[in-house]
Amino acid sequence: MDRSAEFRRWKAQCLSKADLSLKGSVDEDVAEIVQLLNGQEQFFTTSSCSGRIILIDGSINGFEVQKQNCRWLLVTHKPCTKDDVIVALRNANGDAVLKFEPLVLHVQCRQLQDAQILHSVAIDSGFRNSGITVGKRGKTMLAVRSTHGLEVPLSHEGKLMVTEDYIDFLLKIANQKMEENRKRIERFYSCLQHALERQSIIRSYPKEKVNKKINAYSPKKKRNQEKARDRCIAEENDKELENNDSPGISAAVFPEDDEDLVLTCLW
Repeated sequence: MDRSAEFRRWKAQCLSKADLSLKGSVDEDVAEIVQLLNGQEQFFTTSSCSGRIILIDGSINGFEVQKQNCRWLLVTHKPCTKDDVIVALRNANGDAVLKFEPLVLHVQCRQLQDAQILHSVAIDSGFRNSGITVGKRGKTMLAVRSTHGLEVPLSHEGKLMVTEDYIDFLLKIANQKMEENRKRIERFYSCLQHALERQSIIRSYPKEKVNKKINAYSPKKKRNQEKARDRCIAEENDKELENNDSPGISAAVFPEDDEDLVLTCLW
């Protein structure tokens, strides 16, 4: 089976499966992105979360919350109030942890160059911890991620270890991060639309006509304005992310399944 046919088979199988998430459906804030990607022949999404504030009751092993052996006391994809957390904490009898988790989006791509285009969109939108994974069987995955999360323990063995004022302070920070996450999602959707339109133009014309078509797409003055705007947006994004994200460069080889070795690159 050729690669394109195999990719189409994978896509059909994935999109025909039931949503096994706790919610059972795609989050509202990321639904347009998921729909846009799944409507393209070169992409399909395998999982997504638009970002959430959660309160987990469980045990902490060295500062890492084990989600498999814990209870979810509270989960919301919208801003949260102190009263919501206080009420949920009444049901805690272990080590309760308040967390904010930003957008996570996993997309399988037909070819590496498709993943690279999507990776550039993610980076330009503020998701600077995004990475590409390539498997031996030809599976190319893009993970859209950022690092502006939050994780704070609130109780130990059912006993509240912080004041209500501190919980209120933490929620202000978490809600600010939620708002920043929403803005990045909007930027991602806008950048993705632009990238797909440009790729459509490139695929529709012979190589010798591509540059001419792109140049005719808008007047020179408009192109210069767009370049200046893009530079301003990039500079603004860098300032916003300077204190939140710490992008690095790393590569690691590890098993994807029992049969695959994968190379993951994070920019």
